[in-house]
Amino acid sequence: MKKNVQPTSPEGETIAFTAECPGRAVFNHIASRWGLLLLVTLGERPLRFHLLRDSIEGISEKMLSQTLKFLVRDGLVRRLVEPTIPPRVTYELTPIGGELAAPLRDLVGQLGRRVPDILAAQVAYDRQP
Repeated sequence: MKKNVQPTSPEGETIAFTAECPGRAVFNHIASRWGLLLLVTLGERPLRFHLLRDSIEGISEKMLSQTLKFLVRDGLVRRLVEPTIPPRVTYELTPIGGELAAPLRDLVGQLGRRVPDILAAQVAYDRQP
């Protein structure tokens, strides 16, 4: 019989590589195609739904809504509703979301700087017999 014990690192943190780790689902939300882009975009400033949609080319309203729900539930994004008619909804990072978004912004920046090298590597690979 399998025990329901969370494997931990020497520092007491749960290990995301195990199937039982509750952080694995959150990791999947962050590392998803749209999760990473949403966190990086919201790291710039709070945005309303349609501005978020317009900031991330290719995301559908359905995927934006679904991904935002995951990130709000995970405590990474805060949904602020202003009691107007119609209601104004703004999304912003929570302190946890901001902490996690900072290295993601760095990663996106590093990737952007290395695109020419990556494209050259792809061309070299594709030319191989």
